[in-house]
Amino acid sequence: MSSSLTRRACAVALLLTSTLAPAVAAAAQPGVSGQEPRRPVQARLLGEKTVPHKLDFQGTTVGGLSGIDRNPCTGEYVFISDDRSYLQPARFYTAALDVDATGVHAVDFTGTHPFRQPDGTTYPAPTLNDGKAVDPEEIRVDPRSCQYWWGQEGDRPKTVGPPVVQPSIQYASPSTGAYLGQLKLPANYEITMEERGPRRNQAIEALTFDAEGRVLTSAVEGPLLQDGPEPDVDNGALVRVTQQGRDGRVLGQFAYPLEKIFTANDPTSPWGPDTGVPSILAFPDDAKRYLVLERTWVAGAGYKIRLFEATTRGATDVRAVDSLDGRPVQPMRKRLVVDFDSLGLSAVDNTEGMTWGPDLPSGERTLILVSDDNFAEDAITQVVALGIR
Repeated sequence: MSSSLTRRACAVALLLTSTLAPAVAAAAQPGVSGQEPRRPVQARLLGEKTVPHKLDFQGTTVGGLSGIDRNPCTGEYVFISDDRSYLQPARFYTAALDVDATGVHAVDFTGTHPFRQPDGTTYPAPTLNDGKAVDPEEIRVDPRSCQYWWGQEGDRPKTVGPPVVQPSIQYASPSTGAYLGQLKLPANYEITMEERGPRRNQAIEALTFDAEGRVLTSAVEGPLLQDGPEPDVDNGALVRVTQQGRDGRVLGQFAYPLEKIFTANDPTSPWGPDTGVPSILAFPDDAKRYLVLERTWVAGAGYKIRLFEATTRGATDVRAVDSLDGRPVQPMRKRLVVDFDSLGLSAVDNTEGMTWGPDLPSGERTLILVSDDNFAEDAITQVVALGIR
């Protein structure tokens, strides 16, 4: 589910974001000398489809879809639900999507399975003392094995007493949801009670494989506690993006400049603004180049969804940097691809997941996105298709 981000961010993040963003085309060019720089990525709306609210499927409630990927072995898509086992055990869905250059024509669910713990049991609903809470957020299909790799945020308790649940990246059987293993995470992804590591509900939300399945990139949703304040209307923040080998070895870690809050929060609302990186997607032909989704909610203004193109080329490797707060690091360079307000959608909602879809005769590639309705009556599960060139 969406994080609870509030208040201020370090001025260096805003400075670096504003000064480096226009340079992404140069940063993303191929490494071969003499080649032309890449053209800026362009996006256009192909269509959208809304899934019925709280659709009943095989005895489960469809909703909370916070991640999506396409299975190269079957052609189907897989969605992850961020239900923390409150309604039914934490689970994933498979679906057939009818998407082409003229729109999204159908979203037909074909199967569902719960994720299994190492002992074979499903995940129980969170309690104060069991330490088994799980918060599923992202799912990716391993290009090599077509197993499902999924990320969950764990839990940093609000008060002293309840146990810490660490974030994790696990892999599971696509046919049963059985636990198959777990990736070792970077040390600074660990939640500690010494006020270090990810903030509550701001841990792992974003995963992506490179095309060969050699590198898994993850991003935390918001700045680590030691990396400085959260974004506000004046400043952005830096969030960590980590590249790892399949064995868990850290290959590099970089600072991604998260945008500042786009407008002031309604002062009468009990809820503060909410912003972060819910999804990241590697380009098929360039493992150091990504699409990055930024999702922001502000009381009184609603959602702003923006899609950026970003690269790790030229960025400082910060894996050994204990704190980014005030440090003059070179962040990933980024460029705005599209603000969803400009697409002409029926609604701009809580979009949290994205994946590549099929190629189009026009030379474009489809990008499929899904919104997380949080099982709320005033939200929607919206599947959107964009043409990316």
